Order: sequence, then C-alpha cells, then structure tokens
Amino acid sequence: MSQPESDRLLKLRALLQVEPDDGFVLYGLAQECQKLGRLDEAIGFYDRAIEADPKQCYAFFHKAKALELAKRHGEIEGVLRSGLARARAVSDFKAASEIQGFLDEITD
Repeated sequence: MSQPESDRLLKLRALLQVEPDDGFVLYGLAQECQKLGRLDEAIGFYDRAIEADPKQCYAFFHKAKALELAKRHGEIEGVLRSGLARARAVSDFKAASEIQGFLDEITD
C-alpha cells in the first residue's frame, strides 16, 4: 500500500515536472521523502540530486543518514568518502567538515 503524498511533496513533484534535472528540487524531494520515512525513494532522489548538481554536497551526507535509517550500513562509508571528495573539489568546507564528522563517527 502506498503512502499518501504530503502537500509539500506534491508541490515539489510539480516543480520537478517543469525542471526534471533541478538539483535543488531533487534534494528537496529527497528530504521530504526521508522525513516521511520513504527511505528508498529518498535515497533515489539524493542520487539524482548528486548527479544533477555537482555542488549538492549535503545530498551525500543526508543520503548516508537515510542509508543508516534503512539499515544499509555497508553503503554508508563509500557515500561519505565520495561526498567528502566532492565537497573538497568544490571548496564546500562546511559540508566537508560535517561529512568528515559523520565519517569519523562510523569508522571509530
């Protein structure tokens, strides 16, 4: 049985119809799906956001959090390492710091 759509999710889906490769909208959809507990859908939207927008560094962090909630622990470290490399490449030092912090938590 599918879960009902929130108003925010419906609005974001409408925006995505207009601009299917908008990294910000894809990230917003991922966040909303994660908030609703739709983790597999959230992870898919994080992947699309990462692909669409090289500067969406926080998508890596939140994808890793969604993977943690989905108990897909084997995937988390790779996502964080990729996110850390991306954040450093685009000079997003705040994202790099947060991603590194999460990476340190799971590898200690």
